[in-house]
Amino acid sequence: MNWAQMYDCHGDVDRVPELLARVELEDDAEAWDELGYRLVLEHDLVFPASFAALPRLVRLASRSARARGLAGAIVRCAAGGHGCDDLLAGCADAIAAFRELLDRHLRSRPDDYFASFLDLLAVEEQYHWSAAMGDFSDDFYEVACPHCAVEVTIAIGGYGRYSAIRDWNLGDVDRRGLRPASLEGLSGIGRWMHETAVRDGEAVLADGIAHLFGDAECPRCASVFNIADEYAASNRPVM
Repeated sequence: MNWAQMYDCHGDVDRVPELLARVELEDDAEAWDELGYRLVLEHDLVFPASFAALPRLVRLASRSARARGLAGAIVRCAAGGHGCDDLLAGCADAIAAFRELLDRHLRSRPDDYFASFLDLLAVEEQYHWSAAMGDFSDDFYEVACPHCAVEVTIAIGGYGRYSAIRDWNLGDVDRRGLRPASLEGLSGIGRWMHETAVRDGEAVLADGIAHLFGDAECPRCASVFNIADEYAASNRPVM
């Protein structure tokens, strides 16, 4: 790795390899903190040093939660306009190893299950859902009805599971219950997400995914549409 060309978020080319060497020797909290703000800038910006560091972070990730979290943060930024596509391609083996590590980690039902689940979605190049999906404790998604174009609020969480028209004075009005997808009705990434959550005993997450990939009724025109399809179509990031 030619670190002389691998500038970090602050334009430096020598600091990241020094910090990596420190955390490889011992779990240095101060070094980890500095690595975090040098490799992933606010607003989810990454730079050449971020991808240059990724293989070494993945090698540390099996024994370091800090390494696992920082590697996940970098992968989640891979969809952005970072201008490092060649470096990202060179991380293919490291990302494949990270995929296996995250899957094993999820099977252990860790305390950071949801964050690791989102990281695995990013590894699977499902950047949209990695960024947009909540843990279904109190989730709201705004979608446009594909038939009448009215803005529909979708609630999946502690407030209920419904579609509604949001009135800023009256709240969510004209609520209609959602229609969760059956196991047979799930396919693609929705099925994989649901099966993974069920496998790992994450009942709330599995139920939320079934509702997110199910159908909603528009309170204005009574047409029925698939929530995930409409939300993804409106909010998928530009690659």
